[in-house]
Amino acid sequence: MDPVIAIILIAAALIAGAAVGALVAYKKGVTAGVEQRKHEAETMVGSAEQQAARIVEDAEKDADNKKKSALIEAKDEIHKLRSEADKEIKDRRAELSRQERRMQQKEENLDKKTDNLEKKEDTLNQKIKSADEKLKEAESIKKSQMDILERISEFTKDQAKEYILSTLEDDLVHEKAVKVQAYEQLLKDECNEKARSYISLAIAKVAADQVSEAAVSVVPLPNDEMKGRIIGREGRNIRTLETLTGVDLIIDDTPEAITLSCFDQIRREVARIALEKLIADGRIHPTRIEEMVDKARREVEHRIKQEGERAVIETNVHGLNHELIKLLGRLKFRTSYRQNVLDHSIEVAQLCGVLASELGVDANMARRAGLLHDIGKALTSEIEGSHVQIGVDVCKKYNENPVVIHAVEAHHNDVEPRTVIACIVQAADAISAARPAARSENYESYIKRLQKLEEICTSYEGVDKCFAVQAGREVRIMVVPEVINDEKMVLVARQIAQQIETEMDYPGQIKVNLIRESRVSDYAK
Repeated sequence: MDPVIAIILIAAALIAGAAVGALVAYKKGVTAGVEQRKHEAETMVGSAEQQAARIVEDAEKDADNKKKSALIEAKDEIHKLRSEADKEIKDRRAELSRQERRMQQKEENLDKKTDNLEKKEDTLNQKIKSADEKLKEAESIKKSQMDILERISEFTKDQAKEYILSTLEDDLVHEKAVKVQAYEQLLKDECNEKARSYISLAIAKVAADQVSEAAVSVVPLPNDEMKGRIIGREGRNIRTLETLTGVDLIIDDTPEAITLSCFDQIRREVARIALEKLIADGRIHPTRIEEMVDKARREVEHRIKQEGERAVIETNVHGLNHELIKLLGRLKFRTSYRQNVLDHSIEVAQLCGVLASELGVDANMARRAGLLHDIGKALTSEIEGSHVQIGVDVCKKYNENPVVIHAVEAHHNDVEPRTVIACIVQAADAISAARPAARSENYESYIKRLQKLEEICTSYEGVDKCFAVQAGREVRIMVVPEVINDEKMVLVARQIAQQIETEMDYPGQIKVNLIRESRVSDYAK
Protein backbone atom coordinates (compact mmCIF):
# COMPACT_ATOMS: atom_id res chain seq x y z
CA MET A 1 0.00 0.00 0.00
CA ASP A 2 1.09 3.40 -0.80
CA PRO A 3 2.29 5.18 2.34
CA VAL A 4 0.42 8.39 1.42
CA ILE A 5 -2.83 6.55 1.11
CA ALA A 6 -2.15 4.80 4.39
CA ILE A 7 -1.61 8.12 6.11
CA ILE A 8 -4.82 9.51 4.63
CA LEU A 9 -6.81 6.50 5.81
CA ILE A 10 -5.39 6.80 9.33
CA ALA A 11 -6.23 10.50 9.46
CA ALA A 12 -9.79 9.80 8.28
CA ALA A 13 -10.19 7.10 10.92
CA LEU A 14 -9.02 9.49 13.64
CA ILE A 15 -11.43 12.20 12.51
CA ALA A 16 -14.35 9.80 12.42
CA GLY A 17 -13.58 8.56 15.93
CA ALA A 18 -13.39 12.12 17.27
CA ALA A 19 -16.71 12.95 15.72
CA VAL A 20 -18.42 9.88 17.21
CA GLY A 21 -17.02 10.71 20.63
CA ALA A 22 -18.21 14.31 20.45
CA LEU A 23 -21.70 13.17 19.45
CA VAL A 24 -21.95 10.76 22.38
CA ALA A 25 -20.77 13.49 24.79
CA TYR A 26 -23.40 15.92 23.45
CA LYS A 27 -26.24 13.43 23.92
CA LYS A 28 -25.20 12.83 27.53
CA GLY A 29 -25.16 16.60 28.23
CA VAL A 30 -28.62 17.11 26.72
CA THR A 31 -30.08 14.30 28.78
CA ALA A 32 -28.59 15.68 32.00
CA GLY A 33 -30.00 19.24 31.29
CA VAL A 34 -33.51 17.93 30.64
CA GLU A 35 -33.55 15.99 33.91
CA GLN A 36 -32.31 19.03 35.87
CA ARG A 37 -35.04 21.33 34.37
CA LYS A 38 -37.71 18.75 35.09
CA HIS A 39 -36.66 18.67 38.72
CA GLU A 40 -36.70 22.46 38.98
CA ALA A 41 -40.22 22.63 37.44
CA GLU A 42 -41.56 20.05 39.91
CA THR A 43 -40.02 22.04 42.74
CA MET A 44 -41.71 25.29 41.57
CA VAL A 45 -45.11 23.58 41.13
CA GLY A 46 -44.96 22.25 44.67
CA SER A 47 -44.09 25.71 46.02
CA ALA A 48 -46.97 27.36 44.07
CA GLU A 49 -49.48 24.84 45.45
CA GLN A 50 -48.34 25.52 48.96
CA GLN A 51 -48.61 29.32 48.41
CA ALA A 52 -52.11 28.94 46.90
CA ALA A 53 -53.24 26.86 49.84
CA ARG A 54 -51.87 29.49 52.21
CA ILE A 55 -53.67 32.32 50.35
CA VAL A 56 -57.00 30.42 50.43
CA GLU A 57 -56.58 29.81 54.15
CA ASP A 58 -55.85 33.54 54.80
CA ALA A 59 -58.87 34.57 52.72
CA GLU A 60 -61.17 32.27 54.68
CA LYS A 61 -59.88 33.67 57.96
CA ASP A 62 -60.38 37.29 56.73
CA ALA A 63 -63.93 36.46 55.57
CA ASP A 64 -64.76 34.95 58.96
CA ASN A 65 -63.46 38.06 60.72
CA LYS A 66 -65.48 40.42 58.50
CA LYS A 67 -68.59 38.30 58.94
CA LYS A 68 -68.26 38.46 62.70
CA SER A 69 -67.66 42.24 62.58
CA ALA A 70 -70.74 42.77 60.34
CA LEU A 71 -72.91 40.72 62.68
CA ILE A 72 -71.73 42.76 65.64
CA GLU A 73 -72.46 46.07 63.84
CA ALA A 74 -75.90 44.82 62.74
CA LYS A 75 -76.73 43.83 66.32
CA ASP A 76 -75.59 47.28 67.54
CA GLU A 77 -77.72 49.06 64.89
CA ILE A 78 -80.78 46.97 65.75
CA HIS A 79 -80.30 47.75 69.42
CA LYS A 80 -79.94 51.46 68.65
CA LEU A 81 -83.07 51.54 66.47
CA ARG A 82 -85.01 49.65 69.08
CA SER A 83 -83.90 52.16 71.75
CA GLU A 84 -84.91 55.12 69.59
CA ALA A 85 -88.29 53.55 68.81
CA ASP A 86 -88.92 52.92 72.50
CA LYS A 87 -87.98 56.51 73.32
CA GLU A 88 -90.28 57.91 70.59
CA ILE A 89 -93.17 55.75 71.78
CA LYS A 90 -92.56 56.93 75.32
CA ASP A 91 -92.52 60.61 74.19
CA ARG A 92 -95.73 60.19 72.21
CA ARG A 93 -97.45 58.58 75.12
CA ALA A 94 -96.33 61.46 77.34
CA GLU A 95 -97.62 64.00 74.80
CA LEU A 96 -100.95 62.21 74.58
CA SER A 97 -101.19 62.26 78.35
CA ARG A 98 -100.51 66.01 78.43
CA GLN A 99 -103.14 66.63 75.73
CA GLU A 100 -105.68 64.55 77.62
CA ARG A 101 -105.01 66.57 80.76
CA ARG A 102 -105.40 69.87 78.84
CA MET A 103 -108.64 68.71 77.26
CA GLN A 104 -109.94 67.70 80.67
CA GLN A 105 -109.00 71.13 82.07
CA LYS A 106 -110.73 72.90 79.18
CA GLU A 107 -113.88 70.87 79.70
CA GLU A 108 -113.85 71.75 83.39
CA ASN A 109 -113.38 75.48 82.54
CA LEU A 110 -116.26 75.33 80.03
CA ASP A 111 -118.49 73.74 82.64
CA LYS A 112 -117.60 76.52 85.08
CA LYS A 113 -118.27 79.24 82.49
CA THR A 114 -121.61 77.67 81.61
CA ASP A 115 -122.60 77.66 85.28
CA ASN A 116 -121.54 81.33 85.62
CA LEU A 117 -123.53 82.31 82.52
CA GLU A 118 -126.63 80.62 83.83
CA LYS A 119 -126.25 82.45 87.13
CA LYS A 120 -125.74 85.80 85.33
CA GLU A 121 -128.79 85.14 83.15
CA ASP A 122 -130.90 84.55 86.21
CA THR A 123 -129.56 87.74 87.81
CA LEU A 124 -130.20 89.72 84.60
CA ASN A 125 -133.77 88.48 84.37
CA GLN A 126 -134.37 89.57 87.93
CA LYS A 127 -132.89 93.02 87.19
CA ILE A 128 -135.06 93.42 84.06
CA LYS A 129 -138.15 92.51 86.05
CA SER A 130 -137.20 95.01 88.74
CA ALA A 131 -136.53 97.74 86.11
CA ASP A 132 -139.95 97.15 84.53
CA GLU A 133 -141.63 97.53 87.91
CA LYS A 134 -139.70 100.77 88.61
CA LEU A 135 -140.58 102.13 85.12
CA LYS A 136 -144.27 101.52 85.77
CA GLU A 137 -143.94 103.25 89.11
CA ALA A 138 -142.15 106.26 87.49
CA GLU A 139 -144.88 106.55 84.85
CA SER A 140 -147.51 106.56 87.56
CA ILE A 141 -145.68 109.26 89.53
CA LYS A 142 -145.15 111.34 86.36
CA LYS A 143 -148.84 111.16 85.50
CA SER A 144 -149.89 112.23 88.98
CA GLN A 145 -147.41 115.15 88.89
CA MET A 146 -148.70 116.28 85.50
CA ASP A 147 -152.26 116.24 86.85
CA ILE A 148 -151.18 118.38 89.80
CA LEU A 149 -149.35 120.83 87.48
CA GLU A 150 -152.39 121.15 85.20
CA ARG A 151 -154.63 121.94 88.19
CA ILE A 152 -152.17 124.53 89.53
CA SER A 153 -151.42 126.29 86.15
CA GLU A 154 -154.89 125.87 84.75
CA PHE A 155 -153.15 124.80 81.45
CA THR A 156 -153.22 121.48 79.73
CA LYS A 157 -149.99 119.85 78.60
CA ASP A 158 -150.38 121.01 74.98
CA GLN A 159 -151.36 124.55 76.04
CA ALA A 160 -148.30 124.84 78.28
CA LYS A 161 -146.03 123.60 75.48
CA GLU A 162 -147.49 126.12 73.03
CA TYR A 163 -147.13 128.98 75.55
CA ILE A 164 -143.46 128.17 76.24
CA LEU A 165 -142.62 127.89 72.55
CA SER A 166 -144.29 131.18 71.68
CA THR A 167 -142.42 132.91 74.49
CA LEU A 168 -139.07 131.41 73.43
CA GLU A 169 -139.58 132.26 69.76
CA ASP A 170 -139.52 136.01 70.41
CA ASP A 171 -136.47 135.68 72.63
CA LEU A 172 -134.55 133.65 70.03
CA VAL A 173 -135.09 135.91 67.00
CA HIS A 174 -132.24 138.27 67.93
CA GLU A 175 -129.95 135.44 68.94
CA LYS A 176 -130.61 133.64 65.62
CA ALA A 177 -129.73 136.77 63.65
CA VAL A 178 -126.48 137.18 65.57
CA LYS A 179 -125.64 133.50 65.11
CA VAL A 180 -126.34 133.63 61.36
CA GLN A 181 -124.02 136.60 60.90
CA ALA A 182 -121.31 134.92 62.95
CA TYR A 183 -121.65 131.69 60.97
CA GLU A 184 -121.55 133.55 57.66
CA GLN A 185 -118.31 135.28 58.60
CA LEU A 186 -116.89 132.01 59.91
CA LEU A 187 -117.79 130.24 56.66
CA LYS A 188 -116.19 133.00 54.59
CA ASP A 189 -112.98 132.77 56.60
CA GLU A 190 -112.96 128.98 56.35
CA CYS A 191 -113.64 129.09 52.60
CA ASN A 192 -110.80 131.55 52.03
CA GLU A 193 -108.48 129.47 54.15
CA LYS A 194 -109.45 126.25 52.35
CA ALA A 195 -109.09 127.91 48.95
CA ARG A 196 -105.55 129.02 49.83
CA SER A 197 -104.79 125.54 51.14
CA TYR A 198 -106.14 123.82 48.01
CA ILE A 199 -104.23 126.14 45.68
CA SER A 200 -101.00 125.72 47.66
CA LEU A 201 -101.47 121.96 47.67
CA ALA A 202 -102.15 121.90 43.92
CA ILE A 203 -99.09 124.03 43.17
CA ALA A 204 -96.93 121.82 45.40
CA LYS A 205 -98.14 118.62 43.70
CA VAL A 206 -97.68 120.02 40.19
CA ALA A 207 -94.32 121.75 40.48
CA ALA A 208 -93.48 121.45 36.78
CA ASP A 209 -90.26 122.89 35.43
CA GLN A 210 -90.80 125.66 32.91
CA VAL A 211 -88.25 125.80 30.08
CA SER A 212 -88.41 128.87 27.86
CA GLU A 213 -87.92 128.02 24.22
CA ALA A 214 -85.25 130.06 22.50
CA ALA A 215 -85.61 131.64 19.08
CA VAL A 216 -82.47 129.95 17.78
CA SER A 217 -81.11 126.41 17.45
CA VAL A 218 -77.46 125.42 17.17
CA VAL A 219 -76.38 122.53 14.94
CA PRO A 220 -72.90 121.12 15.67
CA LEU A 221 -70.57 120.37 12.74
CA PRO A 222 -67.91 117.66 12.59
CA ASN A 223 -65.38 120.21 11.27
CA ASP A 224 -65.19 123.74 9.86
CA GLU A 225 -64.78 122.37 6.34
CA MET A 226 -68.46 121.33 6.47
CA LYS A 227 -69.48 125.02 6.53
CA GLY A 228 -68.18 125.48 2.99
CA ARG A 229 -70.05 122.41 1.78
CA ILE A 230 -73.28 123.67 3.36
CA ILE A 231 -72.85 127.07 1.69
CA GLY A 232 -72.18 125.37 -1.66
CA ARG A 233 -70.95 126.82 -4.93
CA GLU A 234 -71.92 130.50 -5.05
CA GLY A 235 -74.18 129.90 -2.03
CA ARG A 236 -76.72 127.72 -3.84
CA ASN A 237 -76.98 125.09 -1.07
CA ILE A 238 -77.63 127.53 1.76
CA ARG A 239 -80.11 129.50 -0.39
CA THR A 240 -82.02 126.33 -1.21
CA LEU A 241 -82.17 125.31 2.45
CA GLU A 242 -83.31 128.77 3.57
CA THR A 243 -85.90 128.94 0.78
CA LEU A 244 -87.41 125.53 1.53
CA THR A 245 -87.53 125.89 5.32
CA GLY A 246 -87.97 129.64 5.85
CA VAL A 247 -85.16 129.60 8.42
CA ASP A 248 -82.18 131.93 8.48
CA LEU A 249 -78.81 130.08 8.67
CA ILE A 250 -76.15 132.08 10.46
CA ILE A 251 -72.63 130.90 9.63
CA ASP A 252 -70.26 133.04 11.68
CA ASP A 253 -66.91 132.57 13.39
CA THR A 254 -68.29 130.08 15.91
CA PRO A 255 -66.12 126.97 15.48
CA GLU A 256 -67.88 123.81 14.27
CA ALA A 257 -71.44 125.14 14.69
CA ILE A 258 -74.23 126.73 12.63
CA THR A 259 -77.04 128.80 14.16
CA LEU A 260 -80.64 128.50 12.91
CA SER A 261 -82.78 131.58 13.54
CA CYS A 262 -86.58 131.60 13.19
CA PHE A 263 -89.52 132.54 15.39
CA ASP A 264 -91.56 129.53 14.19
CA GLN A 265 -90.40 126.52 16.16
CA ILE A 266 -91.80 123.96 13.71
CA ARG A 267 -89.89 125.48 10.79
CA ARG A 268 -86.75 125.70 12.90
CA GLU A 269 -87.09 122.05 13.96
CA VAL A 270 -87.56 120.94 10.33
CA ALA A 271 -84.44 122.85 9.31
CA ARG A 272 -82.43 121.42 12.21
CA ILE A 273 -83.35 117.82 11.43
CA ALA A 274 -82.77 118.27 7.70
CA LEU A 275 -79.37 119.87 8.29
CA GLU A 276 -78.30 117.11 10.67
CA LYS A 277 -79.32 114.47 8.11
CA LEU A 278 -77.39 116.26 5.36
CA ILE A 279 -74.29 116.46 7.55
CA ALA A 280 -74.54 112.76 8.40
CA ASP A 281 -75.14 111.80 4.76
CA GLY A 282 -72.35 113.97 3.37
CA ARG A 283 -74.05 114.53 0.00
CA ILE A 284 -75.12 118.16 0.02
CA HIS A 285 -76.71 119.58 -3.13
CA PRO A 286 -80.10 121.20 -3.91
CA THR A 287 -81.87 117.98 -4.90
CA ARG A 288 -80.64 116.16 -1.80
CA ILE A 289 -81.63 119.14 0.34
CA GLU A 290 -85.21 118.93 -0.96
CA GLU A 291 -85.38 115.21 -0.11
CA MET A 292 -84.04 115.74 3.42
CA VAL A 293 -86.41 118.65 4.08
CA ASP A 294 -89.36 116.44 3.08
CA LYS A 295 -88.14 113.66 5.38
CA ALA A 296 -87.63 116.14 8.20
CA ARG A 297 -91.19 117.45 7.78
CA ARG A 298 -92.53 113.90 8.05
CA GLU A 299 -90.44 113.30 11.16
CA VAL A 300 -91.74 116.48 12.77
CA GLU A 301 -95.32 115.43 12.00
CA HIS A 302 -94.63 112.06 13.64
CA ARG A 303 -93.13 113.80 16.66
CA ILE A 304 -96.21 116.05 16.90
CA LYS A 305 -98.35 112.91 17.16
CA GLN A 306 -96.03 111.45 19.79
CA GLU A 307 -96.11 114.65 21.87
CA GLY A 308 -99.92 114.60 21.79
CA GLU A 309 -99.97 110.99 22.97
CA ARG A 310 -97.45 111.84 25.70
CA ALA A 311 -99.69 114.64 26.96
CA VAL A 312 -102.70 112.31 27.06
CA ILE A 313 -100.74 109.67 28.99
CA GLU A 314 -99.23 112.16 31.49
CA THR A 315 -102.63 113.66 32.30
CA ASN A 316 -104.47 110.29 32.29
CA VAL A 317 -107.12 111.58 29.85
CA HIS A 318 -108.67 108.83 27.74
CA GLY A 319 -111.00 108.67 24.74
CA LEU A 320 -109.76 111.77 22.90
CA ASN A 321 -110.30 111.96 19.15
CA HIS A 322 -107.03 111.28 17.27
CA GLU A 323 -107.30 114.66 15.52
CA LEU A 324 -107.45 116.39 18.91
CA ILE A 325 -104.33 114.44 19.93
CA LYS A 326 -102.51 115.78 16.85
CA LEU A 327 -103.59 119.33 17.69
CA LEU A 328 -102.27 118.84 21.23
CA GLY A 329 -98.93 117.74 19.77
CA ARG A 330 -98.75 120.94 17.70
CA LEU A 331 -98.93 122.93 20.94
CA LYS A 332 -95.42 121.62 21.71
CA PHE A 333 -94.16 124.05 19.05
CA ARG A 334 -96.35 126.95 20.21
CA THR A 335 -95.54 129.45 22.95
CA SER A 336 -97.69 131.95 24.79
CA TYR A 337 -95.70 134.79 26.36
CA ARG A 338 -92.68 132.48 26.05
CA GLN A 339 -94.42 129.68 27.98
CA ASN A 340 -94.68 126.40 26.06
CA VAL A 341 -98.40 125.91 25.48
CA LEU A 342 -98.34 122.08 25.64
CA ASP A 343 -96.44 122.09 28.93
CA HIS A 344 -98.82 124.78 30.17
CA SER A 345 -101.85 122.66 29.16
CA ILE A 346 -100.44 119.57 30.89
CA GLU A 347 -99.74 121.61 34.01
CA VAL A 348 -103.25 123.10 33.99
CA ALA A 349 -104.76 119.61 33.58
CA GLN A 350 -102.83 118.28 36.55
CA LEU A 351 -103.76 121.31 38.66
CA CYS A 352 -107.41 120.82 37.70
CA GLY A 353 -107.25 117.17 38.76
CA VAL A 354 -105.82 118.05 42.18
CA LEU A 355 -108.30 120.90 42.80
CA ALA A 356 -111.25 118.77 41.64
CA SER A 357 -110.24 115.93 43.97
CA GLU A 358 -110.04 118.33 46.90
CA LEU A 359 -113.46 119.82 46.07
CA GLY A 360 -115.10 116.44 45.48
CA VAL A 361 -116.03 116.85 41.80
CA ASP A 362 -115.18 114.70 38.77
CA ALA A 363 -111.36 114.82 38.55
CA ASN A 364 -111.23 113.04 35.16
CA MET A 365 -113.55 115.58 33.54
CA ALA A 366 -111.60 118.45 35.15
CA ARG A 367 -108.29 117.14 33.76
CA ARG A 368 -109.87 116.75 30.32
CA ALA A 369 -111.13 120.33 30.35
CA GLY A 370 -107.76 121.63 31.60
CA LEU A 371 -105.87 119.77 28.87
CA LEU A 372 -108.10 121.10 26.08
CA HIS A 373 -108.64 124.66 27.34
CA ASP A 374 -106.00 126.15 24.97
CA ILE A 375 -106.50 123.73 22.05
CA GLY A 376 -107.48 126.67 19.81
CA LYS A 377 -103.91 128.04 19.94
CA ALA A 378 -102.83 125.19 17.66
CA LEU A 379 -104.86 126.78 14.83
CA THR A 380 -104.60 130.52 15.48
CA SER A 381 -102.13 130.93 12.61
CA GLU A 382 -104.53 129.20 10.18
CA ILE A 383 -108.02 130.30 11.30
CA GLU A 384 -109.25 133.80 12.03
CA GLY A 385 -110.57 134.47 15.52
CA SER A 386 -109.54 134.16 19.14
CA HIS A 387 -108.12 130.92 20.42
CA VAL A 388 -111.13 130.58 22.74
CA GLN A 389 -113.66 130.57 19.90
CA ILE A 390 -111.44 128.34 17.76
CA GLY A 391 -111.10 125.91 20.68
CA VAL A 392 -114.87 125.83 21.21
CA ASP A 393 -115.48 125.15 17.51
CA VAL A 394 -112.86 122.37 17.45
CA CYS A 395 -114.30 120.68 20.55
CA LYS A 396 -117.81 120.84 19.09
CA LYS A 397 -116.54 119.42 15.80
CA TYR A 398 -115.13 116.34 17.56
CA ASN A 399 -118.18 115.90 19.86
CA GLU A 400 -116.52 116.77 23.15
CA ASN A 401 -118.48 116.75 26.41
CA PRO A 402 -120.59 119.94 26.92
CA VAL A 403 -118.89 120.46 30.30
CA VAL A 404 -115.49 120.57 28.57
CA ILE A 405 -116.77 122.92 25.84
CA HIS A 406 -118.19 125.31 28.44
CA ALA A 407 -114.91 125.26 30.40
CA VAL A 408 -112.96 126.11 27.23
CA GLU A 409 -115.38 128.92 26.43
CA ALA A 410 -115.31 130.38 29.94
CA HIS A 411 -111.63 130.08 30.89
CA HIS A 412 -110.98 133.74 29.88
CA ASN A 413 -114.42 134.97 31.04
CA ASP A 414 -115.75 135.24 27.48
CA VAL A 415 -118.91 133.78 29.03
CA GLU A 416 -119.99 133.52 32.65
CA PRO A 417 -118.79 130.20 34.18
CA ARG A 418 -121.77 128.03 35.16
CA THR A 419 -120.03 124.91 36.48
CA VAL A 420 -117.48 124.15 39.19
CA ILE A 421 -115.14 122.61 36.59
CA ALA A 422 -115.15 125.85 34.56
CA CYS A 423 -114.12 127.77 37.68
CA ILE A 424 -111.42 125.19 38.42
CA VAL A 425 -110.00 125.58 34.89
CA GLN A 426 -109.94 129.37 35.32
CA ALA A 427 -108.05 129.06 38.62
CA ALA A 428 -105.57 126.46 37.30
CA ASP A 429 -104.90 128.55 34.16
CA ALA A 430 -104.18 131.60 36.31
CA ILE A 431 -101.94 129.60 38.67
CA SER A 432 -99.86 128.16 35.81
CA ALA A 433 -99.51 131.50 34.04
CA ALA A 434 -98.72 133.52 37.17
CA ARG A 435 -95.75 131.49 38.32
CA PRO A 436 -92.45 133.42 38.34
CA ALA A 437 -90.57 133.23 35.02
CA ALA A 438 -93.42 131.31 33.39
CA ARG A 439 -94.14 134.00 30.80
CA SER A 440 -92.48 136.93 29.07
CA GLU A 441 -94.68 139.49 27.35
CA ASN A 442 -91.93 141.04 25.21
CA TYR A 443 -91.20 137.72 23.50
CA GLU A 444 -94.89 137.22 22.74
CA SER A 445 -95.13 140.68 21.18
CA TYR A 446 -92.14 139.85 19.01
CA ILE A 447 -93.78 136.60 17.83
CA LYS A 448 -97.06 138.38 17.04
CA ARG A 449 -95.22 141.03 15.01
CA LEU A 450 -93.51 138.37 12.86
CA GLN A 451 -96.77 136.49 12.40
CA LYS A 452 -98.47 139.71 11.31
CA LEU A 453 -95.67 140.28 8.83
CA GLU A 454 -96.19 136.84 7.26
CA GLU A 455 -99.98 137.30 7.20
CA ILE A 456 -99.62 140.52 5.16
CA CYS A 457 -97.39 138.81 2.61
CA THR A 458 -99.53 135.67 2.21
CA SER A 459 -102.68 137.75 1.66
CA TYR A 460 -101.56 138.61 -1.93
CA GLU A 461 -102.65 136.46 -4.84
CA GLY A 462 -99.91 134.32 -6.33
CA VAL A 463 -97.88 134.04 -3.10
CA ASP A 464 -97.02 130.39 -2.36
CA LYS A 465 -94.96 130.63 0.83
CA CYS A 466 -93.70 133.42 3.05
CA PHE A 467 -91.01 133.36 5.74
CA ALA A 468 -89.96 136.16 8.11
CA VAL A 469 -86.24 135.84 8.91
CA GLN A 470 -83.43 137.91 10.40
CA ALA A 471 -85.54 138.64 13.52
CA GLY A 472 -88.17 140.31 11.32
CA ARG A 473 -85.75 142.51 9.39
CA GLU A 474 -86.27 140.49 6.18
CA VAL A 475 -89.19 138.65 4.61
CA ARG A 476 -88.75 136.05 1.85
CA ILE A 477 -91.73 135.43 -0.41
CA MET A 478 -91.96 132.49 -2.83
CA VAL A 479 -94.40 133.23 -5.67
CA VAL A 480 -96.16 130.98 -8.15
CA PRO A 481 -94.34 131.54 -11.49
CA GLU A 482 -97.49 130.94 -13.55
CA VAL A 483 -99.38 133.72 -11.71
CA ILE A 484 -96.67 136.37 -11.13
CA ASN A 485 -94.15 137.04 -13.88
CA ASP A 486 -90.88 138.94 -13.56
CA GLU A 487 -92.42 142.33 -14.36
CA LYS A 488 -95.26 141.93 -11.89
CA MET A 489 -92.84 140.96 -9.11
CA VAL A 490 -91.66 144.58 -8.84
CA LEU A 491 -95.21 145.85 -8.36
CA VAL A 492 -96.11 143.17 -5.80
CA ALA A 493 -92.94 143.85 -3.80
CA ARG A 494 -93.76 147.54 -3.69
CA GLN A 495 -97.36 146.93 -2.64
CA ILE A 496 -96.27 144.62 0.17
CA ALA A 497 -93.69 147.12 1.41
CA GLN A 498 -96.29 149.93 1.45
CA GLN A 499 -98.80 147.78 3.38
CA ILE A 500 -96.13 146.86 5.93
CA GLU A 501 -95.27 150.55 6.41
CA THR A 502 -98.97 151.41 6.87
CA GLU A 503 -100.12 148.60 9.18
CA MET A 504 -97.09 147.73 11.30
CA ASP A 505 -94.80 149.39 13.84
CA TYR A 506 -91.24 148.12 13.78
CA PRO A 507 -87.71 149.36 14.45
CA GLY A 508 -85.35 149.96 11.53
CA GLN A 509 -86.34 148.66 8.11
CA ILE A 510 -87.71 145.42 6.61
CA LYS A 511 -86.29 143.98 3.40
CA VAL A 512 -88.90 142.39 1.08
CA ASN A 513 -87.49 139.63 -1.15
CA LEU A 514 -89.64 137.99 -3.84
CA ILE A 515 -88.34 134.67 -5.22
CA ARG A 516 -89.60 133.22 -8.49
CA GLU A 517 -88.31 129.94 -9.89
CA SER A 518 -89.40 128.08 -13.03
CA ARG A 519 -88.56 124.43 -13.67
CA VAL A 520 -89.14 122.32 -16.75
CA SER A 521 -88.78 118.52 -16.57
CA ASP A 522 -89.08 115.86 -19.23
CA TYR A 523 -88.29 112.16 -19.52
CA ALA A 524 -86.44 110.30 -22.28
CA LYS A 525 -88.23 107.04 -22.98
